[in-house]
Amino acid sequence: MMNFSRFFLQAAVTGVVIAVAIAVFFPHWLGSGREDVAVEVVEGLPDEDGGAPASYAPAVERSAPAVVNIMASRTVEADPGMLLQELFGRQVPPPGEREESSLGSGVIMTDGGHVLTNHHVIEEAEAIAVVLADGRARPAEIIGIDPDTDLAVLRVTVDDPPVATLGRSRDLRVGDVVLAIGNPFGVGQTVTQGIVSATGRNRLGINTFEDFIQTDAAINPGNSGGALINAHGDLVGINTAIFSRSGGSHGIGFAIPADLARDVMTQIIEQGYVTRGWLGIEVQALNPELARSFELDDPVGVLVAGVLRDGPAAEAGIRPGDVITHLDGDRVGSPRDALDIIARTTPGEPLSIRIHRPDEAQELEADVEQRPI
Repeated sequence: MMNFSRFFLQAAVTGVVIAVAIAVFFPHWLGSGREDVAVEVVEGLPDEDGGAPASYAPAVERSAPAVVNIMASRTVEADPGMLLQELFGRQVPPPGEREESSLGSGVIMTDGGHVLTNHHVIEEAEAIAVVLADGRARPAEIIGIDPDTDLAVLRVTVDDPPVATLGRSRDLRVGDVVLAIGNPFGVGQTVTQGIVSATGRNRLGINTFEDFIQTDAAINPGNSGGALINAHGDLVGINTAIFSRSGGSHGIGFAIPADLARDVMTQIIEQGYVTRGWLGIEVQALNPELARSFELDDPVGVLVAGVLRDGPAAEAGIRPGDVITHLDGDRVGSPRDALDIIARTTPGEPLSIRIHRPDEAQELEADVEQRPI
């Protein structure tokens, strides 16, 4: 009996030892039904190329010296109410006149002192002063303007001007970090940070030609004409407008892409104006009801609402009531599409136009002219 008990005890101990060994060294033999979870722990911070920098100070130091404050002034007819209020102050303007000033920002783009800014910053200005980041103040002259994109080029005479490094706005991606540099509310140079919220924004009713970068970097009055830079300090846009119900920043700002701004600036400096094509037509959107009335199966195209007498379109045979479906082989989906295609056609070049009239489609050709300035 004792031998049997000793044998049973030894067998039990041996079984426990084997079970422990299996649990420790061969756990997958137990068939628990659970998957192994492998968690990779990275020690330290990602390297600089793979993650966000700890500071954007190098980018700001590289670009901020080229961003300037712009002060524009003009004489306007005084409002009687405003004149009465100023009688209680120290300064009284001449009867019927008062000086109106506005603040904005700009970016030095060339060694020759060319400054890129918004047209609305210097519109109707009689005197313009530019204040550099180092405090130097200089008068500025207007080289040229392009109201259709709300851009203007100024020039200041200054020794060794700091010049912005131009980036390629077409490489921007939604989610890229951007910084806005300008002079909001006249408090002095200020930097705000955000991301690219969207690209190619148009149909906002801000400019005739729109291709905006949308950002949530804070942009306020006074930032107009300032720089939008990437995380490396390269200029990727010119801050232009905000969407706001109160006048303050709500995180929806718009900047003109640097690629577009550079092209406009180059043409203004070289020839004094921007070259764009023009046909002399007025078009409107084609809705499904209009498409059915013109016996169109697909409501794509634009309706010609008006044709300028003796203009390029009239000479080509286009008439009010025609539906333009293609321009230069490209399908036209909206009035904006038509305007952009016509504008980018070099004046003097022919433009093929496919139109639809009741029961027929025609291919016409118009000689594009320079868009009136």
